[in-house]
Amino acid sequence: MTSSSDRSPAVDVLSTRTYEIRTYGCQMNVHDSERLAGLLEDAGYVRAPEGSDGDADVVVFNTCAVRENADNKLYGNLGHLAPRKASRPGMQIAVGGCLAQKDRDTIVKRAPWVDVVFGTHNIGKLPVLLERARVQEEAQVEIAESLEAFPSTLPTRRESAYAAWVSISVGCNNTCTFCIVPALRGKEKDRRPGDILAEIEALVAEGVSEVTLLGQNVNAYGSDIGDREAFSKLLRACGKIDGLERVRFTSPHPRDFTDDVIAAMAETPNVMPQLHMPLQSGSDPVLKAMRRSYRQERFLGIIEKVRAAIPHAAISTDIIVGFPGETEEDFQQTLHVVREARFAQAFTFQYSKRPGTPAAEMDGQIPKKVVQERYERLVALQEEISWEENKKQVGRTLELMVAEGEGRKDDTTHRLSGRAPDNRLVHFTKPDQEVRPGDVVTVEVTYAAPHHLLAEGPVLGVRRTRAGDAWEKRTAAEASKPAGVLLGLPKVGVPEPLPAVTGGCAVD
Repeated sequence: MTSSSDRSPAVDVLSTRTYEIRTYGCQMNVHDSERLAGLLEDAGYVRAPEGSDGDADVVVFNTCAVRENADNKLYGNLGHLAPRKASRPGMQIAVGGCLAQKDRDTIVKRAPWVDVVFGTHNIGKLPVLLERARVQEEAQVEIAESLEAFPSTLPTRRESAYAAWVSISVGCNNTCTFCIVPALRGKEKDRRPGDILAEIEALVAEGVSEVTLLGQNVNAYGSDIGDREAFSKLLRACGKIDGLERVRFTSPHPRDFTDDVIAAMAETPNVMPQLHMPLQSGSDPVLKAMRRSYRQERFLGIIEKVRAAIPHAAISTDIIVGFPGETEEDFQQTLHVVREARFAQAFTFQYSKRPGTPAAEMDGQIPKKVVQERYERLVALQEEISWEENKKQVGRTLELMVAEGEGRKDDTTHRLSGRAPDNRLVHFTKPDQEVRPGDVVTVEVTYAAPHHLLAEGPVLGVRRTRAGDAWEKRTAAEASKPAGVLLGLPKVGVPEPLPAVTGGCAVD
């Protein structure tokens, strides 16, 4: 523990205390941050106004450990907050997530002004640890070695009124040599199907019309409860929930992608024609070195089956370039799979040493210059394919779920943005009648770019939805809330959304 002299003194705060959460990494972390926000608001905190930038009374870092420089980024941000904290009596800083689970006591040794360190298994303890740190005036480091309670039992402040993450499992049983997730999140633990469906039904009752089933290895669901077809059964059960319009899931593993899942996707109307399935490499020797339990032929066979069952499916993937030992021939095999699979989108990563993983100690680490050159070739090929696949959408009539904050230029172009059933982003002409996030519009695609589509003609139809009602109700409620009191003049405004999801542990 560190002494109280390393930390700003506690004070009695009469006004409402504010919080800010900074999230790094995968979808699982984004959803965990929703729970952290719910816990803090349940404990009486309010979200800091937009643009507070570290001026909140409590700043929480929900960290990721999948990049080589993840710790440098964290300590840089902590260092930036140190003088601010020293000048603000009562301010607290908490660090959680995968890096906290991995580094534990190291964090308070390197940044003694941190008040709380908690892990991936005990996020529910954050409010208690903050209060304990305040009263005892010393850092609280509490890392659980295994899951204390399934996180979905915790209060949650959903970032969207119309779309929601729903965790169906946590942890992972795979042993990929580039991935540290199993060591930090633990072995796979599945939720009971009835609990998952009850959560989805409750969300739908609140106005949510789209859910994304979430797991580190989502289609391995059932291994913990002894049912190999549990995931396909869950998809079919989602199809029976009245008012649930769209179901997605991420991220599956090719090893566990079975024919019954493809059939459930094709035969369940509200399961969207979209699949994100990580490839990582197209080379059999590299896949073996990665301990990925499939090979190129198996992967392409799954793609072929999905396309036969769901012709308009948009398939995306993750690819790592420059894994230790990767030769030019290995890389050519990756390019071959990209050409054959014709992904709508690929999240491409240059291999980065992940401390604590077997790959970090492997011989044959590839020089940065070589990795960069291969990466640029892969990106250029995928850009070309993405554009060609998007051009096939021109002339199609699509139903879009209107999105919030998806189009950065919407205000200047007088457009709105939405997601097609296959999850493609479409910018469309703003109609005369009001449409809200969560509502559904019908448009005709007129132009394609590599990463988005345009519908420049008039909107063909607008369907107001319960999801749009929920967004409107929530927005009005947020606007009526008093802003949290910060040092200096209080600010008002719509809460800032969480940072965009990046590739990470949940998509490995």
